[in-house]
Amino acid sequence: MSAVDPSSSDNLSTASHALLNQFAQAYLAQQQREKRWRWFWRIVWIGVAVSMIWATLQTVPSAKSQSSPHTALVEIRGEIAADTEANADNLLAALRSAFEDEGAQAVVLRINSPGGSPVQAGLVNDEVRRLKALHKKKVYAVCEEMCASAAYYIAVSADQIFVDKASMVGSIGVLMDGFGFTGVMEKVGVERRLMTAGANKGMLDPFSPRNPRHEEFAQAMLDQIHQQFIAVVKEGRGNRLKETPETFSGLFWNGQKAVELGLADKLGSLDEIARDVVKAEDIIDYTQKENLAERLAKRFGAAFGAGAVQSMRSSISIH
Repeated sequence: MSAVDPSSSDNLSTASHALLNQFAQAYLAQQQREKRWRWFWRIVWIGVAVSMIWATLQTVPSAKSQSSPHTALVEIRGEIAADTEANADNLLAALRSAFEDEGAQAVVLRINSPGGSPVQAGLVNDEVRRLKALHKKKVYAVCEEMCASAAYYIAVSADQIFVDKASMVGSIGVLMDGFGFTGVMEKVGVERRLMTAGANKGMLDPFSPRNPRHEEFAQAMLDQIHQQFIAVVKEGRGNRLKETPETFSGLFWNGQKAVELGLADKLGSLDEIARDVVKAEDIIDYTQKENLAERLAKRFGAAFGAGAVQSMRSSISIH
């Protein structure tokens, strides 16, 4: 048997200690990184919570915070729909705040919209008329580039409608659009296999042949909504409206022609109305707007949600 070299044993011990020391340092570094990340996410979540609370408090001016005479402004911009900023919930909240402020001498609706949902527009129209009767305040609509379709549906709730000579006004009509793909499907050899419980459940399916009975039903529904739109316009404009065969055909006109047809009353801007009509030059905006804090909160939430979903997907797999 050969003797064990003491120097070799010492070298092995030294290497073991060095390796253990490296493991210990790596472990401590990992713990420190995890601790920093925990604190980072805590601070982020606190920041998001504070931002959302601040955004909620800053969304609409308090009805009691303004007491000096002023013109109250509510803006209607972009498509009018349940999932856009110009939705009935936002607009109704802004309108109520504007009407309830004792300092508001009148309410101005500044509109720049191509239209949208007749349901959302109808809710706003009804509420404007209710608030006018309740608070005895005048409402003026100012149409900028566009005041068409559902936007005009809202505008006729005002006591007077002001436009620019080049504004696009009108489009009093209703549409339902879609596509038909049956010809393309036949060319490429695709067969549609649609199963329904209910004879009309697949009505207007774009991948099925046209059905005259379904189209007749849909047209009747559109005609009924159109008549509702016409009734609202006639009620809002009264004998100022100079009705022609084209008035309710879906056509739109520039602002100057709209005044001639009685679709609008005068040419004018927001500042002119506040100064010369309302006699209150100070303008306070009651529009509910998504501020920076809300946008950051939503973007962070969306990004975090997407990351969480991706993490879950990557952790669930079959090998």
